[in-house]
Formats: sequence, structure tokens, C-alpha cells
Amino acid sequence: MSRERMDYDVVIVGAGPAGLATAIRLKQLCAENGRELAVCVIEKGSEVGAHILSGAVMEPRALDELIPDWKAKGAPLTVAAAEDRFLYLTRKRAIRLPTPPQMNNHGNYIVSLGNVCRWLAQQAEALGVEIFPGFAAAEILYDEAGRVAGVATGDMGIGKDGQPTANHQPGVELRGRLTVFAEGVRGSLTKMLFERFGLREGVGPQTFGIGIKELWEIDPAHHKQGTVIHTIGWPMDWETYGGSFLYHLDNNQVSVGYVVGLDYKNPHLSPFEEFQRFKTHPAIRRFFEGGRRIAYGARAINEGGFQAIPKLVFPGGAIVGCSGGFVNVPKIKGSHTAMKTGMLCAEAAFAALAKDGPVDELAAYPAALKASWVWDELYQVRNIRPSFQKGLYVGLVYSAIDTYLFGGKAPWTFKHHADNESLRPLAASRPIEYPKPDGKVSFDRLSSVFLSNTNHEENQPAHLRLKDPSVPVAHNLALYDAPEQRYCPAGVYEIVRDDSGANPRLQINAQNCVHCKTCDIKDPTQNIVWTVPEGGGGPNYPNM
Repeated sequence: MSRERMDYDVVIVGAGPAGLATAIRLKQLCAENGRELAVCVIEKGSEVGAHILSGAVMEPRALDELIPDWKAKGAPLTVAAAEDRFLYLTRKRAIRLPTPPQMNNHGNYIVSLGNVCRWLAQQAEALGVEIFPGFAAAEILYDEAGRVAGVATGDMGIGKDGQPTANHQPGVELRGRLTVFAEGVRGSLTKMLFERFGLREGVGPQTFGIGIKELWEIDPAHHKQGTVIHTIGWPMDWETYGGSFLYHLDNNQVSVGYVVGLDYKNPHLSPFEEFQRFKTHPAIRRFFEGGRRIAYGARAINEGGFQAIPKLVFPGGAIVGCSGGFVNVPKIKGSHTAMKTGMLCAEAAFAALAKDGPVDELAAYPAALKASWVWDELYQVRNIRPSFQKGLYVGLVYSAIDTYLFGGKAPWTFKHHADNESLRPLAASRPIEYPKPDGKVSFDRLSSVFLSNTNHEENQPAHLRLKDPSVPVAHNLALYDAPEQRYCPAGVYEIVRDDSGANPRLQINAQNCVHCKTCDIKDPTQNIVWTVPEGGGGPNYPNM
């Protein structure tokens, strides 16, 4: 069966903040200039927002520029950040510290980023953008000159054996004069572009954290709308970068989460278990006792910052948002920067598309980015996250010096190290004993995954693939006791043995995958490759 073809001026992959901002700005420019461009957005989630997960406290700077009357149009930014608390936790105590200036949230809003994206999608469609949720971009298309010419969605109805089933439907080719990749963190197609066009040459490695989040409905006596709490310290050891957030929404709801830097060294460490243990701290537990856990999810977060920004343009296409890595780590925010990159890309694209034919390299986009507030913002905080590679206390002291003495303009730039290269052998690492979940404030993986509404069609090829099937046992199990069993927050990977306890093998429970991308990042030999499953598969986050 041949694939259907649809032609557009611009094809955008991913309906997150960056992709939708790109689409909206393009259509705004069309309206302002009396031109017409055909713009589509494809999204692998079952609906816009289904795969969106973030804290989130949102800085509205980019939204103010994109849609100045967003309040009148009913944007779901209704809970203003009212109070910041920054705590250092010991095992039993919580010590309040001065709030770093980057973490001052005056003027910001506590939001469900998924709901913000749903609203942005409505604004885009009102302008004439076509949005196709449930379509996973699985292949990059190229023209005869080697330019990117669009993407193709994956076939539906392929069985585990790789053969078409009775429900088979071929993918669709979405051809564009320009293709914009807004896949989010560790996009599977963006990785291919990095390799094909050498986009990461001359820049530092992208580094990541894993963010694990729950949404709770808590006792009104412990709820204070607009409160923003961040913690560092316990349960992390001094050499591991990590910390928590608690954001008090409306309706007695609290978003709580924990972020662990994926450059952690101890293979015994489990980010999921650290999060569950964190909630048992006396200063934290009181918020959740008697409450009800509503939702759960996990997602990787870019932490490489300024040093890791790749080349963003190539013949026929461009990269925007978290696919390029624009999170301001000290702020713990990336939505505003992601949206602004999409807007700048749209403005450059609109000018380039005035000429007939495909777009070559969109040089005006990175030039505009370097002249924007995004570039300046990321430059000023470039040394803060890598300073923590020397440990928590070194990082805290250096961050204060960099912020208050140098104002972010120190005459040096620290380097990052790739996350997959950081693990020590098991024999050289301290074991970690995690408490059993109590079912009240701490929980197990499988009950958590249930709350993410994750589902994949079972009769399909596993979207988590091994380059070499022997590596998980011969290398990872032998050196690190299979760390994929612990770094995955969804129980996807487990070592199973026969009845005698011998012949270990890695079992991949792909049905559980919440699309966090941690395995693709942290696997020591980069042997695990995350690819897209059938469109619409994965988590279905309601208000995350």
C-alpha cells in the first residue's frame, strides 16, 4: 500500500510550547502581511497535551510577546505565584535559605503546561493551523539534493513480528518547504539530524535530569494557593545534583516533583525511589497525609544550557525549543525560552518562504536568537549547573559567587560531561537502602504508572530497541548490576532469570513506557535506542 502525501509550506513536528508558538507566529505574520502559508503540526500524543509534563511555574514573557491579550482570551494562567520558599533539607530538619534571584517567581504563574498547550492549540487552529494529534513522526524525508523535505508518520497495524496485520494502515508523508522539529527533550528524529548534518560538532554534550512528578489533592488546611517551594539536600548525597518542587495550584491541588541530574555516579541510585523517599521527610509529609494522589508522570529535562546549544538549522529545516536545549536550569524554567525560539524561527521562516521552492539553510534564525533575550539569559547562567559537578556544596558556593560577584559574566565557561559516562562500577559504589512504600505518601512503580494512563497497542514491535542484545547482561549487569532497572521510572526494564536463578536476560516491558527518554540518555554504552511507537501510544496526562 502506498503512503498518502500531504503538502504544506511548513511542517512542524511536536505540539509543545515551541511548536505551537512557531505555528501561531507564522499565521500571525500571514495575517499582518496579507499572505497565506499552509502550516501543519503533528503530535505523537493522543491529544495535544497528552505527553506534556512540566512542574510548572511559567514565566509569561514570551506569551506576552506572542499573544498580548492572553488573559482576555482565557489562557489557563490563573494562579499567580505568591510566595517563594527555598529549603535545605537534612534527614529530619528543613532550613530556610535565601531564595536565589533566579528563583524569584514574582509575576509568574503556576500552571498545568499540558493545559497551556491545549489552549495554544486552540489559538493556532483559530488562525488556520492544521493540527494532527495521534500521528507520530517516524521518518525524515529528504529530496534529491539531500535537503529535509518533510516527515512520514509511522505505519499503524504492524504486528510484533514486523508484518502487517489486518488493521494495517500505511503512514502519511507530510511534505514541507520547511520542516521545524519541536519534539522536546531528546527527540528521536532530532538525534538523527544531529548525526546526519553534524549539528553537535564543536559544542558541549547535552546533559539532562530526570523529573518525576505527581499531582495531589490535599487537605485544605495544608494548602496555600500560589506557594512555590523548592528544596535541595536530603535525600540526595552531596555529590549528586537534585532537588524538589511543590507548587500549590487552585482547588487544593499541589504539583510535587523531584529532579535528579542524570550525571549521577552511583549505579545503586534510583530517581523514582529518591522521589518517594523525599515525600516522607517530616517537613514534606504533612502536606500529603490525608490527601489523594491524582496523576503521575516522568520526563527528561535539558540541563546542558548555553554550552550545549547545537547548530539549529540545516538544508530544509530547523530545530526549536527543548529539542535544541534552552532550559534555564537555575530558574527551573524552559517554556518561555522554548516559545521564543519558535517565534524567532517563524519570523525567519516567513521571510525565507517569500521565495518559491524549498528553503535552504535558515541563517536568519540563529542570528536572531543570538541577538535575543534568550541568548543573554542562558549565557548569564551558563556556569551554574556545571559547577555542581564538584558536589553540592561547591556548586552552592560557586553559584553565589557567579551570581552576586560576577553577575553571570565571569571570564570563563565550564564544560559538561556526557551523562552516560558518569557511572562508577558497582563494586566502588555505596549501596542505598530504600524504604518500602507505605501506600499513603510513597508508592511503587506499577501503581504510579497506572496513574499516568499509559497505554500502547500490545501487538506492535517494541519501540525500545537494543543495538546489541548481549550488552545488557555482558556489560551493564556485570559492571553496574543493570542500572536500567533503577533509572527507569516506569518499570520498563528488569533482569529475569530461569527457575534455577541462572541465565539472566533483560526483559523490556515496553507497554509501561511513559516516554521520559531516560534510557536513551543514561544507558552507559548508548545501546538502548528510543523510537516512536504507534501514534497515540504512551501516557495520557490530564492536567500535568
